[in-house]
Amino acid sequence: MKNKIALIALAAAAVGVQAADWSDTSISLRRGNNFQEPYKDRDITKNIIGLTHVSGYKYGSNFFNIDILQSDSKDPAKTGSTAGAQEFYGVYRNTVDLEKATGKSFKTTGVRGLGVTFGFDMNSKADSYYNSKKEMFVVGPTVMLDVPAGFLNVSLLQLSESNAPASISRRYHYDNHQMLTAAWAIPFSVASVPLSFEGFANYIGTKGKLEDGTTDSKPETNIDMQVMYDMSSVVGAQAKTFKVGVEYQYWKNKFGNDGSAVAGATAKTPMVRAEYHF
Repeated sequence: MKNKIALIALAAAAVGVQAADWSDTSISLRRGNNFQEPYKDRDITKNIIGLTHVSGYKYGSNFFNIDILQSDSKDPAKTGSTAGAQEFYGVYRNTVDLEKATGKSFKTTGVRGLGVTFGFDMNSKADSYYNSKKEMFVVGPTVMLDVPAGFLNVSLLQLSESNAPASISRRYHYDNHQMLTAAWAIPFSVASVPLSFEGFANYIGTKGKLEDGTTDSKPETNIDMQVMYDMSSVVGAQAKTFKVGVEYQYWKNKFGNDGSAVAGATAKTPMVRAEYHF
């Protein structure tokens, strides 16, 4: 599965590089001490290394991100092990801008344009309990809202998701379901200090039964947002090269588990974050 994610990462990167009008690639480091995992009633520390590529091409834009998440011993790689679990999580989205594709303007009050978004999520995690091997494909319309600076996009996506955890002998396919998602990056300043408010918010509908075939899934809310300080001028670098900041993630009913009944199915996680853009 790790090799599969790596191959997909290379393919997505190739799409982003081909005929790109603009691009931004970054490496990020994150750390938080209050991560949660379903059925594990404990705070887990994770260090996360991320590689992100965003680019624009003739008909739209590409987004690709892969995270390597390293847990501490409270989320062990094997039962009785002191080594923490390791996870790879990849996301790819391609948004076709309908104005660029058709030559027709879709601008209206509060709306910059319309698009169609498609892509995938994939992960692989080696831990003592679940061993997730998620595959999810997405497609749906996107509204690009007209903000003074930066961007704010809202999409309604149809999800086709499956998983092959260690507890079952075959790949399990959930019911097709929907996700209302927003992604944003809004620059602002306080007393001439260059800042930005960035992140995403997902509301994911129910997806039928969980892998045991009897438990009803619950709708998920996953909000991940950060305030970043562009410290490039402090170190004599070009603007938007080095950023540091704070991040917060709220995840209710993680993976469709009932947060009111399952320990660890709701997480409230502050983090520190640093980025290098090149």
